[in-house]
Amino acid sequence: MLAGIIAAIVGGIVVGILGGSPLQVSGPAAGLTVIVAGLVAEFGWAVTCAITICAGVLQVLLGLSRIARAALAISPVVVHAMLAGIGVTIALQQTHVLLGGDSASSAWRNVTGLPGQVVDAHGPATFLGLLVIGILVGWRWMPARAKVVPGPLVAVLGVTVLSLVAPFDVSRIKIDGSLADALQLPNLPDGNWGAFATGVLTVALIASVESLLSAVSVDRMQSRAPRTNFDRELIGQGVANIASGSIGGLPVTGVIVRSSTNVAAGAQTRASAILHGVWVLAFAVPFAGLAKMIPTSALAGLLIVIGIQLVKWAHIKTAWRTGDLAVYLVTIIGVVFLNLLEGVLIGLALAISLTVWRVVRVKITADPTSDGEWRVVIDGSVTFLSLPRLNSVLASVPEGSHVTVELSVDFIDHAGYETIDSWQRQQVASGGSVDIHDVGAVEMDSAVAGPPMRGFTPIDKRTGVVPWSSWQPRLRPSVLHGLAVYHRRTAPYIRPHMQELQHAQRPETLFITCADSRIVPNVITSSGPGDLFTVRNVGNFIPTGRQDVSVDAAIAFAVKALDVSSIVVCGHSSCGAMNAVFCDGPGQSTGDEVLDTWLEYARPTLAAFDGGRHPIAQSAAAEGFDAVDQLSMVNVALQVQTLTEHPLLREHYQQGRLDILGLFYDIPSAAVLRVTLTEVGAFELGHARS
Repeated sequence: MLAGIIAAIVGGIVVGILGGSPLQVSGPAAGLTVIVAGLVAEFGWAVTCAITICAGVLQVLLGLSRIARAALAISPVVVHAMLAGIGVTIALQQTHVLLGGDSASSAWRNVTGLPGQVVDAHGPATFLGLLVIGILVGWRWMPARAKVVPGPLVAVLGVTVLSLVAPFDVSRIKIDGSLADALQLPNLPDGNWGAFATGVLTVALIASVESLLSAVSVDRMQSRAPRTNFDRELIGQGVANIASGSIGGLPVTGVIVRSSTNVAAGAQTRASAILHGVWVLAFAVPFAGLAKMIPTSALAGLLIVIGIQLVKWAHIKTAWRTGDLAVYLVTIIGVVFLNLLEGVLIGLALAISLTVWRVVRVKITADPTSDGEWRVVIDGSVTFLSLPRLNSVLASVPEGSHVTVELSVDFIDHAGYETIDSWQRQQVASGGSVDIHDVGAVEMDSAVAGPPMRGFTPIDKRTGVVPWSSWQPRLRPSVLHGLAVYHRRTAPYIRPHMQELQHAQRPETLFITCADSRIVPNVITSSGPGDLFTVRNVGNFIPTGRQDVSVDAAIAFAVKALDVSSIVVCGHSSCGAMNAVFCDGPGQSTGDEVLDTWLEYARPTLAAFDGGRHPIAQSAAAEGFDAVDQLSMVNVALQVQTLTEHPLLREHYQQGRLDILGLFYDIPSAAVLRVTLTEVGAFELGHARS
């Protein structure tokens, strides 16, 4: 116990001064209890102090090497399971003490010996231990003013007083000497250096990981203090362990319980952590002898509660929900029945194996179609680990069949390529055919073009917003084929959103653009179903007069029924309508009477263009756009002007309830320019950036 007090003093002061987490409080931690107990049993206390010093040196070296953040690359589920395993171990050990006996050195012996210990339980000791547990459990429902006093202090102090007043004949804590007498110089072992090195590595690893994870939690709990410098924190923890081990103290780590209490109390600077050590020193020197009065069963009750609190139901639910429950349980079993380091390593190995399996897992199906052909779908990452499944599914396709293969993969290695290629040649040799459609981020031939690499696409091909020719180059583009892919790949992803829109639409914008097939409004605005109320016509005109009221009808519905907040007019480069107007002029025949009538709406645009003298045209010319594109931009400006003066919109626009925007989509560069109305009749051209 005195060694723990020394660690609390050193941890609070040294880490408080040198550490990189201003509000983290350091000291002895329950997480290292089992490790230290095992080291003391194997080497003795003096050698354990030397292990603490060497672990501190290793921590300092890790901090100086600036790889402290790498310690956080441990799967959270393994860390949670590690703490839970420590908690179970503590609870198992202390249950024997609470019942008036002695704990064994191994978890298995504690488990097998528990029934006999229950039969031989010491009544007074058990009563005092259970009373401590009852007080700690019930303390959470006490009024806020009462909870200012820590529950553990009330429980242990109250039960100790009760045991003295009664008095109970129970075992009490044994402390030989004062705090000064507890100072212990370290000593090196006479042999067994392998176990010594393992102990150093274990203490350094657990102390570092627990400290860094605690620091991360402290950062998340508050926003006022500076963020943790993880390398500095590790150096501070290492120096504290060197100091603690040098004078006979326990290993030091950052402790989340003390740290969270510190944050909750309103701490803002590192002085709070330093004062923690100072106050422990101030009270420990004159009052250390009082600890001899504490019943061991009372302290066991406290440790049992602490151990059980390390097993968090929220972590178990998270592990279940994320599919990591096996990792959680295996890690706990390893920590409890082997040792902490082996349990963590086994848990990490299983977590890595599950991650690899999930990453390389591939979905492969083969199904006959209604016309007697076969369709094979390969979705995921195709590697040599996928070969058993890949060979099995491909072998299920009858020889001589006509097969369509949809290869939707983000990675394919040479082994996967050879398997598919060999099967394809066998199918062809048997009189069949195989059409491979590369619909994923990586094409099959990339496996032999160079070292295999994982591919990513900025636009998910499952959503169908890439040209047909990019994923069915061997086929004539087909709407029906595209619909089939939509039902297989896209519909499942957007169905939940569409169900929310089944009764009404709630678009934010009326989007008026050209009928040109190269313009996809939802792509250039990064929007989805329900966001845009779209109107398309040749040349993106806003017709005036009563000859065509379709656009007026859309405007009326968008503003009055849908209450859109903005209207966009979007033109584009290489516009066929603008090219016809520029080359032939309105009124000149294009060979189609209906189209000629429609292009009459371009007369105001051509007049405003004025041979390229319009300010928008001049700005576009300076950017290198040709005359047809300049005319398209002027057309956007005039349509925006028409909308601002439109009878259905004028009041909304003037009152600021409606934004009217002009855009120009440059097809070769895929860039969007904004045609901005600066004042009545005045526009400027610029890049569309929010």
